[in-house]
Amino acid sequence: MRLGVIADVHSNIHALRSAVEVMDAERVEAIFFAGDAVGYGANPNECCDTLRRICHRSIRGNHDEAVVTKIFSGMNPYAHAAANWTIGVLNESARMFLESLRPSANEVIDNRTIAMYHGSPRTMNEYVYAESAQEDILDIAKADMVILGHTHMPYVKEFTRGIILNPGSVGQPRDSDPHGSLAVVETDPLRCRIIRFGYLIDDAAKAIRDQGLPHVLAERLRTGR
Repeated sequence: MRLGVIADVHSNIHALRSAVEVMDAERVEAIFFAGDAVGYGANPNECCDTLRRICHRSIRGNHDEAVVTKIFSGMNPYAHAAANWTIGVLNESARMFLESLRPSANEVIDNRTIAMYHGSPRTMNEYVYAESAQEDILDIAKADMVILGHTHMPYVKEFTRGIILNPGSVGQPRDSDPHGSLAVVETDPLRCRIIRFGYLIDDAAKAIRDQGLPHVLAERLRTGR
């Protein structure tokens, strides 16, 4: 089976639309979303609606959690401001979508167990970068593949036990490359690849500024940091 894997959309509908076009061209059969539908960007309702429609499995990220619970501990001032703004503009359908999300997902496809977490199996807020992604994560998850998000940095780590995948961020990359990022996974045999794609960055940045959100959230889209 061919899967599209995305994470960290962060209310960037311009990037999400381009990601959907890429996944359509790749003929993916199902889409997995590893959390953070909202935060930072200007179009939370449109992103929640799109994700609700297209995704086979979706989980909650820390920004989704903050908007649902209205608890902002650990957030920097820009993230806090964006979360507060999001709470004020979120429609009922989007709110219900975020509230429905669980912190993890687990599914068997082609006799492969795929587990998905936003941060790690240990906590939603843990940053697991490529250099710190170790095989014990697969053991904890009891999975052949573990999908993670949160870092906004794409990587594929292969071990004897299986694969740890971070597809990177659709809407807010942070690896100094402003292109959006996603992954395509083949389950038999198990393998995956990262795909970078362009989108209308200027339009996404303008939407952020037009909504009165912190300008740094618009500028960072151009730098990928």
